[in-house]
Amino acid sequence: MNFDFSEEQIMIQQMAKEFAEAEIAPTAVERDITCEFPGEIIKKMGDLGLMGMMVAPEWNGAGMDTVSYVLAMTEISKVDASVGVIMSVNNSLVCWGLEKYGSDFIKEKYLKDLATGKKLGAFALSEPEAGSDATNQATTADREGDYWVINGIKNWITNGKNADYYIVIAQTDRAKAHKGISAFIVEKGTPGFDQAKKEDKLGIRSSDTCSLTFENCRVPHENMIWEEGKGFNFAMKTLNGGRIGIASQALGIAEASLEASLKYSKQRKSFGTEIINHQAIQFKLADMAVKIEAAKLLILESAALKDANKDYVKEAAMAKLYASKIAVDCALEAIQIHGGYGYVREYLVERYLRDSKITEIYEGTSEIQKIVIARELLRNLN
Repeated sequence: MNFDFSEEQIMIQQMAKEFAEAEIAPTAVERDITCEFPGEIIKKMGDLGLMGMMVAPEWNGAGMDTVSYVLAMTEISKVDASVGVIMSVNNSLVCWGLEKYGSDFIKEKYLKDLATGKKLGAFALSEPEAGSDATNQATTADREGDYWVINGIKNWITNGKNADYYIVIAQTDRAKAHKGISAFIVEKGTPGFDQAKKEDKLGIRSSDTCSLTFENCRVPHENMIWEEGKGFNFAMKTLNGGRIGIASQALGIAEASLEASLKYSKQRKSFGTEIINHQAIQFKLADMAVKIEAAKLLILESAALKDANKDYVKEAAMAKLYASKIAVDCALEAIQIHGGYGYVREYLVERYLRDSKITEIYEGTSEIQKIVIARELLRNLN
């Protein structure tokens, strides 16, 4: 497989890198401390086409491929994983699904503004008793004429406080189990729809996460995505692409950890020389570099398969599983290389560790990725 990037892809990567360093980096530490949502940054990213990268120009998107998205996501996340996950959710979990399965009405009314960053999206699947078991939806939607009445609670929703539009997965026919689950788009401000307090998190702290509540929330039938009973399939197909985004976020964290470690190890001296000259440090740096390169190849393979309209379920799960693991590994090693300085905010690497852990949990835990991979292996035996 050829991974020589095109001129356009290299330009997108460089644009994202320069934007991240100039616009995101100066406030990243302060926003991590205060948990401030990067609203102005997200608007600027929308102007650059970074919030609807893979959406067709017909719907106001940038019309880019998944490989370009991976390159941009990695550069943004390298500087601030909080901004990275906001970008990932809007691109992978919201815009992609609406373009693929939404009606022209939904695309015209919602997708166009989401793709330009004028509006922000969120994806509401998880519940108090339905995390990894996405079939166990307690949130219900009952048909009343031309409306669906939604009742229930959604948990751990990224962009939960600041989104304008929410994709909500709900049970429309409990007798049909997962085949009776449907998907809807709900606007902020709809009567009966509210957000709970923002969660106080270990990492990705300037990305807002909260629960959502629905009490007799009436949504027009035309806001149903795809068709009745297709909500579970919609969610699973959407998450397949989302895993490429989170893998890219994890890769960015890992690359930042290595770059910080290289910089520090060339400056810090012990036993009369820079610590980069000590074999113990060299081995750590080498291990980090190998892991990062392997993760990068897994991610690019899954992205290339998606762009070629080939099956990428197994590859995306592999990329997410491995990239999230090495993000944690590399961040831990970065702290070890920095010694005591790695434990304080000034040297950034403590944030990389805090940010990295969630990549092993959201959009499918590492354990779920292994189940997906194993199922795909078994399926391909038949």
